[in-house]
Amino acid sequence: MKKRQVGLLGGSFNPAHDGHVYISETAIRHLGLDEVWWLVSPQNPLKTTDEMASFDERLDSALSKARNPKIRVSDFEQQLGNSYTANTLGALCESYYDVDFVWLMGADNLVQIRNWYRWRDIFETLPIAVFDRPGYTFKALGSFAAKAYEKSRIFPSKPGAPILDFASYPAPAWTFVTHTKHKMSSTSLRNRANFS
Repeated sequence: MKKRQVGLLGGSFNPAHDGHVYISETAIRHLGLDEVWWLVSPQNPLKTTDEMASFDERLDSALSKARNPKIRVSDFEQQLGNSYTANTLGALCESYYDVDFVWLMGADNLVQIRNWYRWRDIFETLPIAVFDRPGYTFKALGSFAAKAYEKSRIFPSKPGAPILDFASYPAPAWTFVTHTKHKMSSTSLRNRANFS
C-alpha cells in the first residue's frame, strides 16, 4: 500500500498569510502531495520575541488562513516541547511511519539553514523542496548548503515540470521550485499593521 505523501511547512506564522497558502498549494500540485501540514513553531530559535504574537494567536491565525481541506494546521512542536526542526522531523517520522514527508521551505531559509541546529540532519532525514522567493534566487542556489548538497539536487524533467512522488525520494534529495515568487511575507503584514 502506497504511503501518504505530506509536505511539512514550519514557521512562526506571525501571522499566517497568502504566501503560506500559495507555497502549500503549489507544493500539493507540483510534488503530488496528499496534504501539507503547517507546523506552528512555539518560538523560532533564530528570531527574537519582539513583535511575536502568542502561540495561541499564531495558531488561530494559521487555522483561519488554512481554508484548503488539504492544508492541516498542527501544534506538534508545541506538544513535543521543541523548536528545533531536526528534532521535530525525527519525531514525526517515528510517529507517522505510514507517511512519506517532504520538508518545504523558502529560498531565504536555504541561504541561512547552515545556522540551524543540526542542519545536516534535516537534509539527511527528508527530501527538501525549496521555493523561490523574490531577491533570493541566486543567493539560495549559491549558498553553502546548496553547494554542500549539490550532488543531491533533483531536477525536473523540464523547467517548471512537476516532480510527482518527490516525498518518496530517499534523503538526501532536494529540488528548487522556480515559479513561486510570491511577494507576501509575515514581516510586511506586521509592518503594514503598525503603520495603518
